[in-house]
Amino acid sequence: MRILLITGTQTEDLVRRAASESGHDCVVEVIGEVASFISPRHLIDLIQSSHYDQVIVSGMCTADFSGVEKETGVPVFLGPRHASDLAMILPGVGQIQLSRTIPADDLIAGMKRERALERLAEIEEEADPAFLIRGQKIGGSSRMKVCAEIMDAHRHPDLRVAVAGLFASGADIVDLGFGFDATPEDLRRVFNDLEGIDGPLAVDTQDPDLIRAALERADLILSLQEANIPIIGSAVADAGVAAVIVPGEAGLAANIAAAEACGISCLITDPLLPPAGSGLIRALAGYASAGTDHPLFFGAGNVVELLDADSPGANALLAAMAKEVGAAVIFSSEHSDKTKGSVREMRRATMMMALMDERPYPKDLGIDLFVIKEKRRRHEPPIRYDTLIQPEKQERKLIYDPCGNFRIGIDEGEIIAEKGGSAIRARDWASIYHEIEARGWVSRMDHAAYLGKELYKAELAIRFNRSFEQDGRF
Repeated sequence: MRILLITGTQTEDLVRRAASESGHDCVVEVIGEVASFISPRHLIDLIQSSHYDQVIVSGMCTADFSGVEKETGVPVFLGPRHASDLAMILPGVGQIQLSRTIPADDLIAGMKRERALERLAEIEEEADPAFLIRGQKIGGSSRMKVCAEIMDAHRHPDLRVAVAGLFASGADIVDLGFGFDATPEDLRRVFNDLEGIDGPLAVDTQDPDLIRAALERADLILSLQEANIPIIGSAVADAGVAAVIVPGEAGLAANIAAAEACGISCLITDPLLPPAGSGLIRALAGYASAGTDHPLFFGAGNVVELLDADSPGANALLAAMAKEVGAAVIFSSEHSDKTKGSVREMRRATMMMALMDERPYPKDLGIDLFVIKEKRRRHEPPIRYDTLIQPEKQERKLIYDPCGNFRIGIDEGEIIAEKGGSAIRARDWASIYHEIEARGWVSRMDHAAYLGKELYKAELAIRFNRSFEQDGRF
């Protein structure tokens, strides 16, 4: 296969190196400083000067090359946006169908992600579980299930929205916590409010009266131990509800035996996971030697909530630990601002662990938990210039735009730009700025630059789940 590669002077060395190592017959054409500026007419002239089976242009190209294909009969595909990624993609040309509209790096990443999701569905379909909770496979060879907690469910101002939001974020089970002040009437009211939500619901209480009231709808009870098993164990068994067993004072083995004696068949055992610095490693050793045939419960949320570190990496590592000890259910929570998004992160982490069964490490899976950092730094060529201008620090007097000023904020995952009682709302900064420009609501270049900066800062705040302050630092 003879491939024409279009590049610019800035990326020539990278492209020539990728071409020489690709295993294909590649011809590299340098068209000027920036490869993405090539015109359809120029490309036609290059193609007609020799014979080629296909052309790969920069993924940054925005021109329409359909006319080139009609005139020359040679397909034109988009390569990666960055020349440094070409070496990763070029050897696969012929096996991978490149796109005329999607840059190759996005296409390959999308293909890997799609295949990963397909494989996850296959794994779960083929899995042999220990038992089912409202259709969810628990234990066995199935994916670890994410149990997300809502504390003090009976006092939550909008519980239905919160529960639906956690299921939408990837929770397999939503656990409703009830404090010591809760009553059976509170619990019945909560379930009435959640009528029609069909996902698995757990109730977190050790009060036998609350557990009894929960058995009409709850799919899982957290947590049973020696103080409540004699009182409520038989009722749990008769209702066919699953239960999490904790050590209590009697110990895990004794409480498991007591629950089994009551006839509870769907048991999940929780050896309890303390926060980092309070016996985490010792507890992990206990998990590994639990010696039970029942599925394991892994309380990762307690560790993440009590650790002042970004949650994605912590959730990924804890999911890997849970995988190693054979946990079936992993607990996650979003009680603090720093852990917002943890349920979605933990769901992604459990997916990574499920895919890891077919390889030694949880990497190169098609899905990941990168949020800020990147897996591989690109080494782009330096920008060349003849003259360097050092800007002088200036104290510029603020001159207001005659068109007026904007108040910028974020709400429910969208950016809002308000002026004079009228607001523009969207998820991305560019849509808002273009609407401002189209309406003639900005007239000064310094104001336009300011709006671009603040609107994009707001978009970053949404993307990274951070607070936003206009004119403040990100």
